Amino acid sequence: MSPRQGAGQDHALVLRRTVRLAVLFLIALGTIPVASAQAPNAPPSRTTLQAADDVFAYLDEADSTKAEGVLQHVLANPEMTMGRVSRAIQTERRYQALPGGTMVEQPIRVREETYDYAVSVPLTYQPSTRYGLVVCLHGAGFSGDAYLERWQHRLGDDYLLVCPTYPSGAWFTRQAEELVLAVIERMQAQYHIDPDRVFLTGMSNGGIGAWLIGMHHAQRFAGVAPMASGLDGVLMPFLANLRTTPIYIIHGAKDQVMPVELSRTIARALTAMGVPHIYREHEREHPVAGGHFFPREELPDLVRWLNAQRRNPLPQAVTVVREGSHFQSFGWVRIDTTDPIAVFADDLISKRDELTRKKRYARLDVAVTAPNRIEVEAGLVQRYTLFLNDQLVDLSKPVTVVTNQHVAFEGMVTPTVETLLRQARARKDSQQLFPVQLTIQVPAPAP
Repeated sequence: MSPRQGAGQDHALVLRRTVRLAVLFLIALGTIPVASAQAPNAPPSRTTLQAADDVFAYLDEADSTKAEGVLQHVLANPEMTMGRVSRAIQTERRYQALPGGTMVEQPIRVREETYDYAVSVPLTYQPSTRYGLVVCLHGAGFSGDAYLERWQHRLGDDYLLVCPTYPSGAWFTRQAEELVLAVIERMQAQYHIDPDRVFLTGMSNGGIGAWLIGMHHAQRFAGVAPMASGLDGVLMPFLANLRTTPIYIIHGAKDQVMPVELSRTIARALTAMGVPHIYREHEREHPVAGGHFFPREELPDLVRWLNAQRRNPLPQAVTVVREGSHFQSFGWVRIDTTDPIAVFADDLISKRDELTRKKRYARLDVAVTAPNRIEVEAGLVQRYTLFLNDQLVDLSKPVTVVTNQHVAFEGMVTPTVETLLRQARARKDSQQLFPVQLTIQVPAPAP
């Protein structure tokens, strides 16, 4: 097939999806009656509009009002059972045949600002094959394009590599965090990415970003690999979020920019917490950067480590530590409301109030301890939500939730296709599908 033919087929696929979405939306609004939404002599609309396309029309629609209309139409279809929808999300998404190679200065909008990222796609890329994704964050004075060159020849054909650019490498800001997440979602929408093989790494300032974004969103990554970086003491409690996320740390013993003791301290803390990690300390020096660099000799072991990792999307035990600006879902757990706790500024560094200095953060330790029994230890949490599926509990039997040694819930839970779809749209993760949403009020302590 020639490139022109391939492009034509891709355009036709997009056009069919766009037309189908418009029809679904108009049907949902009642603008077009179902009988007139199809050509004369055409079979019934539910046989022509495939179930998978209907599901993805909802999941992918950027306009929330249009998405709501499509959702209601999907829910009105009796063929949209839990099993049918789950199967569509997990196995039936179709990807375009995109070219491989290196693409730089790819624009992306976040908070009304335009940023760039560079991407390297194997020349052998096939849309029917799942690939790992490595996200690299550059240091100060570099760009994603420049950092891409350092990595792209070091990974095999099993990975896509993406390197966003953020001014001054200030990856510790909230906007930079949103940029990284937006780039990952863009890559997952365009390419066939294995959601259980997404890795985050970074060097220097990029390593700090890998720590911060990796800790706040640990359940999204198969592994995090910070290099020549470190963490402020007030951030150390968030290492607990990495309880089930493998870590690979590289630092130069002679680093004069980021003292090696920063990584040594983190490694000791991870060991004390029982977090799986590898710590590599090298003695090499660069003629310009001194000990503050990523030696190419370290790469083969790192790549072997990447190859060995697979995310567990549904760990039986989860720890989540939150300050007040990160209340999004964390795997199958979400903190909803809390006692007064620290709230980080968007740039992380402009605000150091007493709550932050005292490391006053909310924490949940959640575990499935027996069949259909979930035990929770809650600190400074008033209300939280559990997202459940049949891999965590038997949905046909009563579920017991114990919070701080008190029974907080005992009874049946009701799985629904609507909850499954709404959570799938919010998470954009085909391996974390939850048809049950159970909100728990934490019992007040005895006087």
